[in-house]
Amino acid sequence: MNKYHKTLEKILTKGKVQENKKGNITYLLNEHLSLKPADLLEIFEGHGIARNKLKTELELFQSGERLTERYREAGITWWDYCGPILVNSYPTYFEQLPDLIKKINIEKRNSKNYVLFLGKNDTDSNQQPCLSLIQFQIDQGKLVVSAYQRSSDANLGLPADIYHLYLISRQIDLPLKSISLFLGNVHVYENNRESTLKLLNGESVKFALNVN
Repeated sequence: MNKYHKTLEKILTKGKVQENKKGNITYLLNEHLSLKPADLLEIFEGHGIARNKLKTELELFQSGERLTERYREAGITWWDYCGPILVNSYPTYFEQLPDLIKKINIEKRNSKNYVLFLGKNDTDSNQQPCLSLIQFQIDQGKLVVSAYQRSSDANLGLPADIYHLYLISRQIDLPLKSISLFLGNVHVYENNRESTLKLLNGESVKFALNVN
């Protein structure tokens, strides 16, 4: 069982239950998931991820594209509920990423922490980013990526964020040492519980999207 699936199992066996406006959840607080390249390969090979759509989504994020129609044209429909425009969401902040990556590739300073903050307090948004911070550090010539996620849907959001972080790391001209995620609240929605159990038993499943 890969590290991601172990996290799913831990949520189901040790998590607490909480009422949520999107549906009840089983959750854990302040979990840490540290992944080396071999762990990433194991996850990507053993867990179905919409790689092409996520790659396109990240490219649209980094270009600052806010129209949900553009995402729909690429086959990405999970933003439709937000309305025609993504307001103060991922594109607002990810459009800063290309310049930050360029800066890292030029400087490659071991002593510096390169940070991308996502989201602001007291800001109107129709989808506040769940991924709140990404930090890039260089340790003995290798890239260490750390990310804080305030809220993580373990079935749909977490694997997508892991893959996005991997794609981001590929844009930096350094060998990857690790990607670590600090998960403030990681959870499985009640309507996805049975599907999660089936997934852990080796069955092919499709998870339901939970939106407001």
